[in-house]
Amino acid sequence: MSRKREHEAEKENGERWLLTYSDLITLLMIFFVVLYSMSKIDAQRFQAIAESLNKALGGGTPSKIELSNSPVGPSLFQAGTPSSRATVPGKGTDPNNTTYTDPGSSAENNKAGQGNTDEEKMSIEEIKAKLDKFAADNGIQSKLITSIEERGLVVSLQETLLFESGSADITARAREILEKVTTVLASSPNQIKVEGHTDNLPIHTPQFASNWELSVLRATNVVEILQKDGITPDRLSATGYGEYRPIASNDTDAGKAQNRRIDLIILRSKYDVTEPATQASDSITPTTPVKP
Repeated sequence: MSRKREHEAEKENGERWLLTYSDLITLLMIFFVVLYSMSKIDAQRFQAIAESLNKALGGGTPSKIELSNSPVGPSLFQAGTPSSRATVPGKGTDPNNTTYTDPGSSAENNKAGQGNTDEEKMSIEEIKAKLDKFAADNGIQSKLITSIEERGLVVSLQETLLFESGSADITARAREILEKVTTVLASSPNQIKVEGHTDNLPIHTPQFASNWELSVLRATNVVEILQKDGITPDRLSATGYGEYRPIASNDTDAGKAQNRRIDLIILRSKYDVTEPATQASDSITPTTPVKP
């Protein structure tokens, strides 16, 4: 009887390693579960960041950074339109999941976004048509030239239409033209950049040490006229490029005449993100100077 009990005790003690092994496996499983949970990406926050980057880097383009809807696959980025991401109910996607997309709201958002784009395009084309008609009616179509570019509508005013040679003072005739242009641009909410350009002939006068100074002052004077005629100052900005952004060769007189110009750029709304926010100045609290 005693030998039998000793044999059973040895057998019981020999299987105790299974308890340690099972504990170790359980701990390993918990460890990897914790690691997995820590590595999960906040999908909503990532989506917000992706949309902000997409807007800042050129928004409105067909390619857009977004979360992948694929449940397997390591990729976090996928190119496509919102309509291609619509999820049909009952197809295996949980509405409580952060990647869930309501087909109805997605379609409505797509229509709204497309409507805004089409509306802005129509607005730019209408402004262009009005300015072209104004130029044709006044016989200045060769000196007031409009073109639609990626950044928006460019209204190019030749130097002879606004200034005397080597001067930044706007002529009386130019003031009348700018007043008419302002009436067309005032109805649009878009930002307006005024860019001054010159040819490559060097200038050194008591008033201007370089073409850069001349181009900057010319752009600034045009901005002041636009502001006085009704365009709010927060929509305006002035830039001078001197001779460094030519649109024609400076080897001919005709090319130099084209380069001496003022460009009014009516920016598309997607470029508002690159412009300083108007509310930023409201958050700045003036500081009281410290007396020595």
